[in-house]
Amino acid sequence: MTTDPALMSVAALTRNYRNRSLSPVVVTEAVFERIRRLDGRTNAFCHLDREGATAAARASEARYRQGAWLSPVDGVPATVKDLMLARGWPTLRGSTLVRSDQRWDEDAPATARLREAGAVLIGKTTTPEFGWKGVTDSKLTGITRNPWNLQRTCGGSSGGAAVAAVLGMGALHLGTDGGGSIRIPAAFTGIFGLKPSFGRVPAYPASPFAAVAHVGPMTRSVADAAQMLNILAKPDNRDGQALPFCGRDWTIGLEDGVAGWRIGFARTLNGEAVEPGVAKAVEVAVDRFEALGAHVERFEWSLPGIAEVFATHWFSGAAALLDSFTPEQQREIDPGLQATAEAGRKFSAAHYVMAAKARDGYTIEVNRLFEHYDLILTPTLPITAFEAGRDTPASGPYAGWPGWTPFSHPFNLTRHPAASMPCGFAGGMPVGLQLIGPSFRDDVVLRASRAFEAVMPIRLPELA
Repeated sequence: MTTDPALMSVAALTRNYRNRSLSPVVVTEAVFERIRRLDGRTNAFCHLDREGATAAARASEARYRQGAWLSPVDGVPATVKDLMLARGWPTLRGSTLVRSDQRWDEDAPATARLREAGAVLIGKTTTPEFGWKGVTDSKLTGITRNPWNLQRTCGGSSGGAAVAAVLGMGALHLGTDGGGSIRIPAAFTGIFGLKPSFGRVPAYPASPFAAVAHVGPMTRSVADAAQMLNILAKPDNRDGQALPFCGRDWTIGLEDGVAGWRIGFARTLNGEAVEPGVAKAVEVAVDRFEALGAHVERFEWSLPGIAEVFATHWFSGAAALLDSFTPEQQREIDPGLQATAEAGRKFSAAHYVMAAKARDGYTIEVNRLFEHYDLILTPTLPITAFEAGRDTPASGPYAGWPGWTPFSHPFNLTRHPAASMPCGFAGGMPVGLQLIGPSFRDDVVLRASRAFEAVMPIRLPELA
């Protein structure tokens, strides 16, 4: 158990706050000290608010002295991805085209819930321009690097959040996931990332990729993510697609294990190639589920055409996004995003409607699998982190974005809850295991992730 306050779990922090052995102010200072030492090499943050964070920490400290803390995350340091509004901070979305000199007087729902719960908001984490791709770099903020190897990408688009999490630069981190943007960087950096059921966490304003976009937690432990989901899942009437608030405590049942569960394991999806080191690490992880008492069935999984259906949704969103800018402004945008938007303009309205219909068909097909399985496992990604500064791997059968992420985006389309859990290493880089639950059963994903974490704890890099 760590004694470094910047690396403590949420439960450890708040327990120490309550017994007065630790202060939110001391923890906030420790987090900023880690940022000072480490972020110059990794570039996880695009905005920091030390003054505001210190004031929030002092207010939290006073509440604990009075025995009047606001929630189980009161005083816990948290970050906000720079696609999400945070009152008083610019939300530039990784783009030089968004003006910083405008009113920033509104919180996104997830930001608001953390602030209301007394979390200490320390800053905003980096994202590629408008969150369009699975790595984190932009003309505005530069390259965000992987702490396990600074020459490798951290993934994206919630890359800054993942790096901040794995390095102890905050305990709770807000990510978004439209095609894997929580799970990709979680896998590449070796943290836990949860894409909740679609609509579980209210979102506002709507993403350009709103049809497939989710908001969720990125943390160093499953329990921290469950506690964070308790806060994030509270209702907000600004999201017309949000699920009805169920009032569930997502920490209940976390320790109940997976004994007797029926688990389906697909080594791949649609026959996509998986690097041997990744495949080996995932197989070892699956064996651990069997040792935990689950009945694992290996099966071949095919969802023909799903990549094209996802591309219709994603590329059309990119086209709508860029059409909000002048032609001159569009020429300043990431060339990859320009190309994605150009491809999206070729889809007709009828094509989009047919893709939406096909999406429903995939959802039903996956739902039927859960008549036989309690949980499904796949690799999160077929590869480990590749060279930083690239949009795609330099070699291999992984063409373009989202071609190298064949296991993540299908479950944005189907809306099922899915998480990435670190399950080992290949070539010195983390490997991710994807856990997919039945519709609306975020508890299943959390409980299975915690069972695995108990026998294979999350490791952190040593970046001095």
